[in-house]
Parts: sequence; structure tokens; C-alpha cells
Amino acid sequence: MQPATAPPAPRSTRTTPAIEVTDLRRSYGDFEAVRGISFEVQPGEVLALLGVNGAGKTSALEVLEGLAPAGGGTVRVLGLDPVRDRARVRRELGVLLQTSGLPGDLTVAETLRTWAGTLTAPRPVQEALAQVSLTGRADVRVRSLSGGERRRLDLALALLGRPSVVVLDEPTTGLDPESRRQVWELVQGLVADGAAVLLTTHHLEEAEVLADRVAVMRSGQVVLSGTQAEIAETQPATVRFVLDDDAPQPPVPAGVQVVSTGRRVEWQTGSLQPVLAELLAWAAQHGVVLRTLLARAGSLEQAFLAVADGAHPAVATTPEENR
Repeated sequence: MQPATAPPAPRSTRTTPAIEVTDLRRSYGDFEAVRGISFEVQPGEVLALLGVNGAGKTSALEVLEGLAPAGGGTVRVLGLDPVRDRARVRRELGVLLQTSGLPGDLTVAETLRTWAGTLTAPRPVQEALAQVSLTGRADVRVRSLSGGERRRLDLALALLGRPSVVVLDEPTTGLDPESRRQVWELVQGLVADGAAVLLTTHHLEEAEVLADRVAVMRSGQVVLSGTQAEIAETQPATVRFVLDDDAPQPPVPAGVQVVSTGRRVEWQTGSLQPVLAELLAWAAQHGVVLRTLLARAGSLEQAFLAVADGAHPAVATTPEENR
């Protein structure tokens, strides 16, 4: 009889991060713009890095892109140092900056062909044009493009080398709603093909549509991080309704913060369902009509505004906490 053997240990389903940032710091003289942030982005995932202007997002991205060294901590792209190993990282990294400064005298097609000449295995120019709906503008000079068309050209250049890691800094700035949706579909296609995407945006709807996880920055630190649901749960739910002039005031359930009372009532609570059930039961018992009743869970927008207003204190995070 063969000796019994222990079953094999379960294999980890976790992949190596495409982007790994640990305790990153960056200073300008005595000013510390990035103060020890940590996050990861996995292949096939979108992380949205949010924050008001001056939060430190672009300063962090410049280190990730290999444009500046870290003042402390480590940054790895596909396991490589983006500054020391910049030539190797560049082959796999696609970057869309907030502004590009493209030569205005070249046509759209000439611009793409010129950039393709610097890449190892670029996609065909016609494919790149079709990808961003610029096929009909191939022979137009860059200076004659609209702001939205120029932004789409920027995106075509960022994706020309078929990157496996993509950094998009405000990708839909200046785009109309239809073009913005097209960019969202393009990003979703990149992720479906296994690319890792790091996105900054001021459009919270964009983060809600695209992001698997979100990190919210203030004053150089990551204050909140997690899935959208996890971040929304940090915010109180809102119950709002209007009473008739002769209606009695409802009793305030336990754990409710009263924002306003009188005819127009607003409550905030961390327990939406039981509070709403208690309110509806009271209204039914006393024959009270709750006009324009609104019950809304916490949201990413609430969390973002709370961070921007300083309602959330800055907290230290680790890569494990951001997974």
C-alpha cells in the first residue's frame, strides 16, 4: 500500500501586481507633495486615483512614469524600477498626460507615424485612428483639431505600442458626452484584454463606471481606499421627506443624526434599512403621508467631498490594506 500523502496546498489566485507603490514620497524643496502613499494595480484592473487639485496625484504619477525619482519608498511597474529600468518599462507602459504639446504642423497621421517609429511593435496607424474615431481626420493638421479631437489623438499615441500598463491622467478632459463614452468603452476593452489601468479623473461618474477600486488623496496622502461599495459605506445614508403642515413629527430612531426638522425633515444614519422601516411603520400607524420621500445610501461622491472638506483625517495605508 502506498503511504498516504497530504493534499497539495491550494494555489494562490493572486497575480503579481502590474503596478506596486509602497510608501512613496516626493518633495519639492521643503514641501512634501506625496507623503507615503501605497497602492497596487493588478492586470485586468482599473484603479482610480482621485483628489482635488494639489492632492499629489500628478506628482505620484510622474514617479510611476519614470519622469522623476522617488524621494522615498519604492515604485515598481511589472516588477521594474521605472527610473532605473526606464527603457524596459517604456515598452510596456502607455501614458496619457494632462497636456501633450504635440507639434501643430504635422497631420494626425504624420504624428502617429512619427511616434510609431520610436516603438518596438506599434499597432498600424489606420487601426490606431479607428480606435479613437479619427479615421476621417488623418490628413488634418494637429493645430486644426478641436480640443476633443486632440485629446483622442493623445489617447491614440498612448495606446499605439499596445501597452500592458496604462496611465491615464484626466483622459476625457474636453470631450463631449458621446466621445467620453467612447473612451470609457476603449478603456473597458483594454482591461478585458488584461491591461492594468491607473486613472485620474475629476469626473466621479467616470470613476464609478470604470474603476474596480478607488484611492482618494488629500494633502499627499491616501485617505480612503477600497472598492466603491467599501468607500460608500464610510458615509451615512440620508432619509429626507416633507410633512404636511398639520402632521406630527416622527420620533427619531436610535442612531439617527437630525440634519433638519419641521416641515422638511432630513436624517442621516448608518443603518438605513431599519431606520426606514421604523419610519414607514410609524407613518402607516398614524396615517401620515411622507411626501417626496428619499432614502439614499452613502456614495462615492459623498466620500470624495468629505475628503475634500477635511472631514476624513489622513490615515496611513499599506499595500495589503489597498488590495
